[in-house]
Amino acid sequence: MPYVTSAERFGIEKGLQQGLQQGRQEGRKEGRQEEAVVFLQRLLTHRFGRLPDEVCARLTSASIEQLETWILNVLDAESLDDFFD
Repeated sequence: MPYVTSAERFGIEKGLQQGLQQGRQEGRKEGRQEEAVVFLQRLLTHRFGRLPDEVCARLTSASIEQLETWILNVLDAESLDDFFD
């Protein structure tokens, strides 16, 4: 087993901490996106009835920023076509 200096050990630990922090941030972002998709699907289903597969696919592939914009669109949309405009 090779000798690891305290400076190397510090660097390794710092790298591990940064990796864990990055992983947590990405996990939170993915979680927010998934929750926004579920929330929008529920709102749209309640308002317009069963959603076509294309709409569900579009929601699932959208960014969190786009999903947040669409959440506001639900309030004014008269139809699914209006919702995406």
